[in-house]
Amino acid sequence: MSYDVIIAGAGPVGLMLACELRLHGVSVAVLERLTEPDQTIKAGAINIPTAEAFYRRGLLPALAAAQEDSMGHFRKFLKGPGRDGRQSAPPPKFAGHFAAIWLSADKLDESDPAFAGQGPAGSIGFVTQQQLEAILGARAAELGVDVRRGAELTGFAADDAGVTVHTGHGELRAGWLVGCDGGRSTVRKQAGFAFPGTDPELTGHQAIVDMEGAEGLDRGWHTTPTGIYAHGPHPGRILTAEFDGPPAERDTPVTAAELEKSLRTVSGVDARITAVHSATRFTDNARQATAYRKGRVLLAGDAAHVHSPFGGQGLNLGIGDAVNLGWKLAAVVTGRLGESLLDTYTAERHPIGAWVLDWTRAQIAVMRPDPHARALRAVVADLAGTVAGTTYFAKKISGVWQCYDLPGDHPWVGGSVPDLVLADGTTVAGHLHEGTGVLLDLGGVPSHVDAPVRTVRVGCPDEPDLPGLLVRPDGFVAWAGGDGLDAALRTWFG
Repeated sequence: MSYDVIIAGAGPVGLMLACELRLHGVSVAVLERLTEPDQTIKAGAINIPTAEAFYRRGLLPALAAAQEDSMGHFRKFLKGPGRDGRQSAPPPKFAGHFAAIWLSADKLDESDPAFAGQGPAGSIGFVTQQQLEAILGARAAELGVDVRRGAELTGFAADDAGVTVHTGHGELRAGWLVGCDGGRSTVRKQAGFAFPGTDPELTGHQAIVDMEGAEGLDRGWHTTPTGIYAHGPHPGRILTAEFDGPPAERDTPVTAAELEKSLRTVSGVDARITAVHSATRFTDNARQATAYRKGRVLLAGDAAHVHSPFGGQGLNLGIGDAVNLGWKLAAVVTGRLGESLLDTYTAERHPIGAWVLDWTRAQIAVMRPDPHARALRAVVADLAGTVAGTTYFAKKISGVWQCYDLPGDHPWVGGSVPDLVLADGTTVAGHLHEGTGVLLDLGGVPSHVDAPVRTVRVGCPDEPDLPGLLVRPDGFVAWAGGDGLDAALRTWFG
């Protein structure tokens, strides 16, 4: 069978990309070696760009329901006994953490302009990777994505016209292949992408367990003389990090004895693990492909970049890749724009990926148990405890700083479009549900402009001096007044 695009990997990144392509009528097959969705504990939260991406596709209600379910588990966790069996007070409102240093929202300057304009997406964050994948799985089925579970990509051959993909069930042909198949990506390795970076120095565990002695563990993130541990925000969730080198074995099942030993070593608490419901090992291996495209083969998500999970950036980085690539690849597949458009994918996403790698490396540097690192940690903790420090870290963690280098003088150009409420009661996000871009004529778009994109003519009471906005399908502003509208239309819409 032939498809426009084959995607290797049915995790959140692969499913998000498939959904974006289907919105443009592109035929897609997603190959996944697992027969069922992976329920191993992974990311526990999403950032603002991810919430905005779902909001702009009409999926905010599903996110809100998932967050409420997560909050139910969190409330149950808080009702449990604290240290020594005493009922502990709820922790302060959480603004994130940097290197296991808790950031209190009480010291967050929410009036900072960087936090403005998200609309209802700004209230969503406590959504797990499994919940996100379930939402995307249902969306993919609704859009007619051909998801083939138990069909592992074993190899491929690319030529000028397309890619022949080999699986255990035979061959498939597609115009393009995208590797969303994780940190050990078969697609990346077989295509020969360069993947430089830094080697790991820690062994981490994350798990959902039943245990005796949990009342001896403090809730939240904690630094000890032997490493880092976290307890919560769900009942039975634990995380440990020991700086004694990478694990000797990555592929064998994580046992209760292994988790118990690590937890006791790091926390000093005599806890006993009686059952393991979900567990994984991780390291701080940090690598990034030098380019995200080689001919008709592209990479997204962990296939393009790997790093430690601290700070919760990996899932969000991958969703951002998928949203950036989807509409561009669709424009090339359908012939609306040339292949050179795909060069902007690496140009825009690679710098953000490089920042995430350094952000995680910085956390490792202040998490180490040696005296120099602990001295540095004390300085960082002091800074993080100030209003300016908390706000700085929260802006970075939330992703509100992310933008692309696009031509134009208006401060919104290159950034995520604010969710303006328009004169007819609609919002900007509401005009992006179909995955297409939009030219918002707010009263100042030149009459001679013949836009090859849907045009909405409506006023905006909150921005009476803004002539209009050209918004790409990914929700980023390509023009906001002044010269350059014709050039922006040609660049992004043909």
